[in-house]
Amino acid sequence: QVQLVESGGGLVQPGGSLRLSCAASGNSLSFNHMGWYRQAPGKQRGLVARMTSGGITNYVDSVKGRFTISRDNAKNTVDLQMNSLKPEDTALYYCWALRFSGAEYWGQGTQVTVSS
Repeated sequence: QVQLVESGGGLVQPGGSLRLSCAASGNSLSFNHMGWYRQAPGKQRGLVARMTSGGITNYVDSVKGRFTISRDNAKNTVDLQMNSLKPEDTALYYCWALRFSGAEYWGQGTQVTVSS
């Protein structure tokens, strides 16, 4: 059974930085995609950033130039470096992973709050 465990959320002032980390435990098979989604109160969950095992990345337009995703394929970990944070980045951030088989996994979520 695969578990995705996130860490690194918290409260930060506008303009600050946070780094989210996610580690997959359980089955050690590799993932095709790993990434991060977020859900703000009253809104649908949406993609923040994702990366293929080959290093191809996708970012939602609102975070381009501010957030950077990275992953370690051997360790099945994925990180999200978030800089120049804005109040509108406040959300519950979920780690996400997709096997080559199509099996999909989600973490429990970590809260990021950007407020002065």
